[in-house]
Amino acid sequence: MQALAGDAAGCTRCRLAGTRTNVVFGMGRPRAGLVFVGEAPGEQEDLQGLPFVGRSGQLLDRLVLEEMGLTREDFYITNTVKCRPPGNRDPLPDEIELCSPFLDRQLEWIDPSVVVTLGNFATRLLLGTTEGISRVRGRTYPYRNGRLVPTFHPSAALRGGGQVVAQMRADLVRAKEALAPAGHARGGQR
Repeated sequence: MQALAGDAAGCTRCRLAGTRTNVVFGMGRPRAGLVFVGEAPGEQEDLQGLPFVGRSGQLLDRLVLEEMGLTREDFYITNTVKCRPPGNRDPLPDEIELCSPFLDRQLEWIDPSVVVTLGNFATRLLLGTTEGISRVRGRTYPYRNGRLVPTFHPSAALRGGGQVVAQMRADLVRAKEALAPAGHARGGQR
């Protein structure tokens, strides 16, 4: 995983390499039973080189602790693209495509029991769908050797308020239930 992170740190495959401060590869338990996948680093993530450290990450951490009883030491967290798009714009299709081998290799190496996708971009990429998050969330899907649970990106909860937070909570409970049969109720090491 360190070699892969080193490859990502020197990546110049797409235009995002020219505007980034830091590559935001991922963090957490290296062989976690649970992986969260977001869309792209934001400003704070780009500055610190760590995923989900801004307001969205703080909300996600709180919800995961409250609904799953887990902290960052219990799971792994990353994004579909490893560099911040300028002005926090959405990642473009070619950027996602060029960066997806890094995510694919991360997931292959970790081999989690449960992947929780945060928002449209991660969900569409990993489920191979064009459907939006509002249509696919609320269910659990087979994914690789485990299960995939789509939910809203925490930034949507910050904008959308209580109803979105309640739906995220329900999805996190669904993810916890999917972890339990695999023996990973605490995020688990594989």
